[in-house]
Amino acid sequence: MKHIFTAEGLRKLRMAWALLALSLAGGAGIAWGSHWYLEKEKRDSASSERRLREARSRLDTVRRERDSLHESAEVFSTLVDRGLLQNERRLDLVELVNALRARYQLSGLDYEIGAQRPLALAGGRVFPSVDVLASRVKLRARALHEGDLVGFIDALSRTPQGFFPVDRCVMRRIDVAAVDSLQPRVEADCTLEWVTLKEKRRG
Repeated sequence: MKHIFTAEGLRKLRMAWALLALSLAGGAGIAWGSHWYLEKEKRDSASSERRLREARSRLDTVRRERDSLHESAEVFSTLVDRGLLQNERRLDLVELVNALRARYQLSGLDYEIGAQRPLALAGGRVFPSVDVLASRVKLRARALHEGDLVGFIDALSRTPQGFFPVDRCVMRRIDVAAVDSLQPRVEADCTLEWVTLKEKRRG
């Protein structure tokens, strides 16, 4: 019976077997290390992408807040310029109305300024730093032409000395006996709100 491997041969192959085992172990280690490194790179890449998305999200939020503050500053500046952040100065309103009456050559003008009150906003909205107040202004004006009345109401609602949104305005013709007479031909009954803002910290 022939022996393929003898004891002497096995001793001589021992080193080769050891090298083979080391090579296999090394190959397995390299394969595992490559897999671990690849997974680590994937995790790092995913983490980097997540951090990048978060950074972009924070940047977008900061930009939106910056734009919002910029718009708020512009609105606040406009309100200050329009005279909303000041107490009602009724004498100034009387002078303004009389000046507009002369400019638009109204034949007659009667007006009444109501008491100041908190203005109810849509949806019950309130502001943390200011109170929105309003005084109702009722006007009855007469003029020769419709354009004079329209110009008067438009100029009053757009004046930089306050904020006067028109609540309602009804215009009607007036019958006159003599067609050629210089009598008022149109009359308007209008209601406006004189809106002002008051800082709460001032009580």
